Amino acid sequence: MNAQQKTIAQTCLAASHDGTMNFPSIVAVLIDAGFEGYAVDYRRGTSIYYLPDGDSVELPAIATPTPVAAAFRADGVEAAVRAAQSNAPGYSYRGFCEAVKAAGCAGYMVSFSGRRVVYYGRTAECHVEHFPH
Repeated sequence: MNAQQKTIAQTCLAASHDGTMNFPSIVAVLIDAGFEGYAVDYRRGTSIYYLPDGDSVELPAIATPTPVAAAFRADGVEAAVRAAQSNAPGYSYRGFCEAVKAAGCAGYMVSFSGRRVVYYGRTAECHVEHFPH
């Protein structure tokens, strides 16, 4: 992974937290930079960005105070996703993270080629969201 790709990953992570880029924009920038996906681990507080050759960069995610709930509630995760997709009043990525963690989401994996996001709980229960076409 080159320095420019690492910088792009850092920029996209920061932009998600400060609200200067939305999910579709972040996906487009990361794809253009050669990434195939990324993963967020709420329990470790990290985001990992992957290249197709297996190389990756792990970055510290901005922490939120909400712990990951023990029980996974797919409906809670889905509600948070719908709020993000509609850019609901008061939406922020920080608020999204808090909502999905309260719904038992321990992390999620984004696959650009698979055009989906897999949200998973502490017991490996999951909820899959497909990218819109």
